[in-house]
Amino acid sequence: MEEEYTRVINITLFGVISWGLIFILVRRIFSNYSFDFSTRIVSTIHATIAVALATLTIQDWSCPVCPIASTSSLQQMETLAFSLSYMIYDLICSHFDQVLSIDNAVHHSVCILGFIAGLYHRKCGSEMVAALWITEISSPFLHLREMLKEIGYRDTDLNLAADVCFATIFSLARMVGGPYLVYVTISADNPILIEAMALGLQLVSAFWFYKILKMMRYKFIKRSKFHNKST
Repeated sequence: MEEEYTRVINITLFGVISWGLIFILVRRIFSNYSFDFSTRIVSTIHATIAVALATLTIQDWSCPVCPIASTSSLQQMETLAFSLSYMIYDLICSHFDQVLSIDNAVHHSVCILGFIAGLYHRKCGSEMVAALWITEISSPFLHLREMLKEIGYRDTDLNLAADVCFATIFSLARMVGGPYLVYVTISADNPILIEAMALGLQLVSAFWFYKILKMMRYKFIKRSKFHNKST
């Protein structure tokens, strides 16, 4: 068990350093764009790899969150350590940006505490990996819509398509899969801290879901007015 914890710590430390170096490289390549543009590229890389790793850890495709409240496998712990390293890096990196997002900082803090609790107790690996999949599956589209704006595609059909894809995937993952996962986590014999983190993450997701609904309503109203003027 000590060897597994040592491996998790090594992955986390190596990951934090690696994400920092990747950001520096991306920042140099895209120096003409904003700080936020580079962080979104790094985040997209993490989300893509994290979803792939989370998918590979599924033990039973008929029940992706099974076995419930069981001892985490080494593969699950490595996947969680990989994403823990990114969350730590991104939380640190956000302090160097000109605008610090409070809701993003809260989200990252909740995730970091949840990862650490799960890795420490070495329990509910299936539930935590499923949570990782649910939270990251919409991230590439979240970042795509913002990057499109910066490269000159604001208020275009392509940008609207990215908005719709993000809103749809986020809503299905966070507001359909999320509550089910919270129910499974709370109803099983999991540590109270894990259950609290699951509930906290769902509350954050509900808050963002409300903001996304407002955003999409504004987008469609604005587009409808534009078409009415053009006709």
